[in-house]
Amino acid sequence: MKLTRRLLLKIAPVVLLGQSCISRAFAAAVPPFGEKYPNLESLTTGEWWNKGTLAATPNANKNAKGKAKAAGGPSAPPSMNVPRDEVVCFAYYTQQNGVLKLSAQLFPLKPDEERVARLEIQPAGEDWKEIARTEVFYPGWDAHFRVEGWDGTKNVPYRVRHGEKAMFEGLIRRDPVEKDVIVVANMSCNSSRTIGPRTEIVDNLRAQDPDVLFFGGDQTYRHTEHTAGWIEFGLQFRDIIRDRPTVCIPDDHDVGHPNLWGEEGGQSHIEGDADGGYRYPVAYVNQVQRQQSWHLPDAPDPTPVNRDISVYFTRMTVGGIDFAILEDRKFKTGPAGMIPQMGPRPDHINDPSYDPKSIDLPGLELLGPRQEKFLHEWSQDYSGGAEMKCVLSATAFCGAVHMHGGPNSRLLADLDCNGWPQSGRNRALREIRRAWAPHLCGDQHLAVVVKHGIETFGDGPFGFTSPALVNTIYGRWWHPLDEQAGPNPVPNSPLPWTGDFKDGLGNPISMLAYANPENIQNEQQRADGYGLIRFDKKSRKITFECWPRFSKVSDGDKAQFPGWPVTIALDANDGRAIQGWLPELIFEGVENPVVQVIEEATADILYTVRVQGTRFQPRVYSTGKHTVKVGRNRPDAQSIEGLEPKPKDAAGSRQVKF
Repeated sequence: MKLTRRLLLKIAPVVLLGQSCISRAFAAAVPPFGEKYPNLESLTTGEWWNKGTLAATPNANKNAKGKAKAAGGPSAPPSMNVPRDEVVCFAYYTQQNGVLKLSAQLFPLKPDEERVARLEIQPAGEDWKEIARTEVFYPGWDAHFRVEGWDGTKNVPYRVRHGEKAMFEGLIRRDPVEKDVIVVANMSCNSSRTIGPRTEIVDNLRAQDPDVLFFGGDQTYRHTEHTAGWIEFGLQFRDIIRDRPTVCIPDDHDVGHPNLWGEEGGQSHIEGDADGGYRYPVAYVNQVQRQQSWHLPDAPDPTPVNRDISVYFTRMTVGGIDFAILEDRKFKTGPAGMIPQMGPRPDHINDPSYDPKSIDLPGLELLGPRQEKFLHEWSQDYSGGAEMKCVLSATAFCGAVHMHGGPNSRLLADLDCNGWPQSGRNRALREIRRAWAPHLCGDQHLAVVVKHGIETFGDGPFGFTSPALVNTIYGRWWHPLDEQAGPNPVPNSPLPWTGDFKDGLGNPISMLAYANPENIQNEQQRADGYGLIRFDKKSRKITFECWPRFSKVSDGDKAQFPGWPVTIALDANDGRAIQGWLPELIFEGVENPVVQVIEEATADILYTVRVQGTRFQPRVYSTGKHTVKVGRNRPDAQSIEGLEPKPKDAAGSRQVKF
């Protein structure tokens, strides 16, 4: 009988009960992703305990992003062979709508060890009790718990256990709905070349005590050894993720790519992967996504993409902030063969005479129809206690970078960012604008705050790209060619090049702040760090903070990068020119309702927002008739049609009774 992965799954119950000699032989002899990929997960499969701390195999396509690797490839990951009472490495969770989803990452298990993990909790005044147990996946060594009927109003200690002694403890926090200010940490790009702890970052974060952690991608750069890299990441950040909701989404390097255009689950065939799709087997891609993102709230549209690659785009509400979590790589079209090549690579443009419209062709996708539909519906739904909205994804909806790789390496346009394709970018930003939501991301290794333009400068939402947590590979700089500020620069900014610009793809952006590295070779001057965002529900203001890796938060705002903090009003995420005002709405029988405004001539939803109190005067951007819809959590209770804008003081008022 041939021992296959399908057969192994069938005999899993036997394996779990007895850890048979068959399973030991299988683990030792069969590469988990087939003979074609012997280097995938080689450090955590087979007789892994005999492999020490060998460095992961360098990425075969080492120059795919135009940057050479240092001699020897990545530094060695931590040892996988830990004392057996330490095999539960870390855990992380979210809770939403009465469902707790908690994932645990284990170090590799030995053939005679059971592959079962247990979840225990300690309700107030009670003893520890087991509430769930689950199989530990192989390959990957991850375990996942789903608990329904969860009470999100209480703090509950938890521990994940394996065997008699191994455990990892943390705290499932209550939903902080009573807090006026909800704090989100924005992080990405954690270089695997700088090994060891991230003490300076974790210590700062614990002092700032964010309510939500967002890791936007490139948690590891170990490419073919995701489990070893993921364990390394967990060791570095487990003392902050153990006790608060954590959003984690994989980006290109997590799945072993230098760049990724997912092409809705296609298969990549060329060097650099610019033809679109994934280079490694579906099982490996799904494993990475499972390890990093299974714990997210259930996807509203869970249907896999092509080749049965799973999806995880979803939403999550914490403390009244409603997050849309996007996959901005998975559905994106690859540029190779789709557009004219105007640089040394299909995804790089260096020809200054090119027309940006020439690469914005019909049929090119960014988020894809499914995620655009999801955003459209999410923007109108304030259920679950949502008060303000925010969008999370891997990378920026613009190319806010001039220098790539080195301070003298100018690149006109990079198709890896979400500024291309431009039509898909604009559709996404219109949906985000409808919710008055800012956008948070990473990936670019350059911290910036921009105000997006769609039809014109400043009419779109704000975007905050966090710096790289640790950037040892690829520097980026904002450095206009003429070294001049753009129109409408930020008053009194310490930064010389703020104002209105067009990126290399022709997208209008207004630069508010940027954090160029001074010296990419010096970790104290690389502009490493993280973002912190404060959502003030009472004042309806949002503050973007940007903290250098080695800063001391006890020093106050002066320790931030120059140009930060940046504070904006919630409604400034819709920057269209106001043409008039509809009658002020005075609500009876309800406080803080949801209001939606529709332009009747186009049937276009202008925005849907939860208002504060019992009065709200809608603004509009055209002179025609408008419809206003209102409701408690969705705009589904009442509709007022035929409203025409007037000057604010002359628009009058309307009573709305519930």
